[in-house]
Amino acid sequence: MASEATTAARTSGVRRLAGALHRRPRLRLALLLTAPLLWLIVLYLGSLAVLFASAFWTTDSFTSQVVKVWSTDNFHQLVTTPVFREVIVRSVGVALAVTVLCALIAFPVAFYTARVAPPRRRPLLVVAILTPLWASYLVKVYAWRLILSRGGLADWLLAPLGLGGPGFGLPATVLTLTYLWLPYMILPLHTALEQLPAQLLDASADLGARAGRTFRSVVLPMVLPSVAAGSVFTFSLSLGDYITVQIVGGKTQLIGNLVYSNIELNLPMAAALGTVPVLVIVLYLLAIRRTGALSSL
Repeated sequence: MASEATTAARTSGVRRLAGALHRRPRLRLALLLTAPLLWLIVLYLGSLAVLFASAFWTTDSFTSQVVKVWSTDNFHQLVTTPVFREVIVRSVGVALAVTVLCALIAFPVAFYTARVAPPRRRPLLVVAILTPLWASYLVKVYAWRLILSRGGLADWLLAPLGLGGPGFGLPATVLTLTYLWLPYMILPLHTALEQLPAQLLDASADLGARAGRTFRSVVLPMVLPSVAAGSVFTFSLSLGDYITVQIVGGKTQLIGNLVYSNIELNLPMAAALGTVPVLVIVLYLLAIRRTGALSSL
């Protein structure tokens, strides 16, 4: 009898708790979001705060030990040292070039998969686009190293034209990063073009607009937020990448390489360098905020 009474009391307590949560949707939502918000605040934002704080420390030139003394020397070196300035500008340029190439390649692909291909084949085409993401990052980069190497596939294809492959360097880095992040641009564009009302295209044609005018006046304004949303991924992933440039970049240096090379020798300088991509991405997000891209993510 005592056991049955205990079970009944527990059941009644659970029912009262469920009823209270049902009557208070805000409390239910708060409890649901507590764990992920704690993870975001403590681990992610906390690590960024530690990164930013350690960027103001210094390093003992004799022992290479970190000295926790407040100083702005690291940021002063980033601004005044030509090598650092060149690497930062080069890294931003590579990220922008990859983003532009991804947009130019992704649009015709997405237009075909969303508007031209038969409806039954569209899911298969989307799966085909996603398939490269299932492969290992290193496998794909080393595959491109083989393609771009001397005597590789690129040289073999261009030999009849009297040309050679780009080899290893900055063009190879841009080309490889474009291949790696292209699906992140195709998918938002595919979704936007698939949701584009066909009546708008028909109305534009009925009014005498040609394909180019329809693209500029109807299609582009409606898919621009999706292009900006895809660029968030391509730009940020390219800006922070350092493995690709080590494998196919030759002697090219980007921000990620400098961060990696300074971790053991000068941790505060590595932290200062690490804040640069964060600040650049924040500025980039603020710049595209008005396009509505953040709501398309």
